[in-house]
Amino acid sequence: MTHETFDKIGEEMYSHVLSNGLKIYYIPKTDFSKTFAMLATNFGSADQKFQMLNGEVLDTPAGVAHFLEHKMFEDEDGNALQKFAKTGASPNAFTSRNMTAYYFSCTDNFYENLNILTKFVCTPYFTDENVKKEKGIIEQEISMLDDDPFWNAYTNVYAGMYHNHPIRISIAGSAESIAPITPDVLYQCHKAFYSPKNLVLTVCGNADFDKIIEIAEKNTPKQADEIANRFYGERQNTVYKNHIAVKMNVPQPFFMIGIKDIPLSKNESQSKRQLIGELCCEILAGKSSSLYNNLYKNGTLNRRFDAGYTIHPDAACVLFSGDSKNPKEVYTSILNSICEIVKNGISDDEFNRVKCMHYGMMIRSLDGTDDLCRIQCEAAFANENFATSALQYDKITKDDLLNMFKIWNDENRFTLSEVIPLEDNQEV
Repeated sequence: MTHETFDKIGEEMYSHVLSNGLKIYYIPKTDFSKTFAMLATNFGSADQKFQMLNGEVLDTPAGVAHFLEHKMFEDEDGNALQKFAKTGASPNAFTSRNMTAYYFSCTDNFYENLNILTKFVCTPYFTDENVKKEKGIIEQEISMLDDDPFWNAYTNVYAGMYHNHPIRISIAGSAESIAPITPDVLYQCHKAFYSPKNLVLTVCGNADFDKIIEIAEKNTPKQADEIANRFYGERQNTVYKNHIAVKMNVPQPFFMIGIKDIPLSKNESQSKRQLIGELCCEILAGKSSSLYNNLYKNGTLNRRFDAGYTIHPDAACVLFSGDSKNPKEVYTSILNSICEIVKNGISDDEFNRVKCMHYGMMIRSLDGTDDLCRIQCEAAFANENFATSALQYDKITKDDLLNMFKIWNDENRFTLSEVIPLEDNQEV
């Protein structure tokens, strides 16, 4: 067991690795009434093709990670959601392109709930009947997503940026892609990616760490499989398409603009790259930026405008989203603003102001047990911890940001995804 204190941010964390490879973290928040636990696997929708240590290569259907998330709650002796309901816990799960996570929060019966969580995630139960039933449920979910303007823009911007990387496909897959999923496919993916060596358990709140370790040790397998390789397709520096548009029943155009960044290198710190990306987004398009204020004043943008940086397996990008009567003007303004920053640089005042503001936002996020657990799980997969980011602020320089802007300063890295009102005369 290891105990670390992070004096700079006033936090501490206990950690332990079981003999089967499961990493366990406990972040005390003894004055909180709720305790939150998250058990996450380093397996997302991007992980479709992989190789086991025995040399076997598996190429699974798009949407299998999300499908597996749905099915994991079903156990041979009942549904895990019903078990949580009896204890008064609030459970849920999500699948992203990067990982799948199962979690709950509660005020009482924490250890009973932790026992439920660790047991059902590590004990798969799939039958032909329950898999067939789930296909109908997920097909309805996919149909609902197809009618969602935000999801259309979000999926299309990735489809435009990437040529053959699996992140260009919707996280849920399609009705056609999930059709071949069988219990055997799900068992194969569970064996590969739900191995304790690929799992992280994080608890935040008021609990006994020795008891957490005891429950995890009891419910997780003694042996752990490993994955030899994951395959994400051939890298391309340029985007697949610069522009994708669809017509939907929306009152005004909605857009997403993606800039394709270079993937994280092998020895590069994920937390540092993430922080550089977020600071670049703030300087370029934050609410105090000249770009945003000029477009807001002339009515091109409204308050819904947002910008964010994301790192994926073997990929990275920045996304801008919002409502606009003229998304192409936003696109051109972003491109021109990046060019100006590269040409004129970043002032010391702007750099220091944005760093201080971002640091304050990071500190506030540590008060949310759910966010803190998610951040720690993601950091653990990168062999870092939630406090690593706080130590990066003093190390980051203006040159780090300018080097990133120089990569972005290329229209061949841009994709504009639009959702246009049905009555619009624009061709798509």
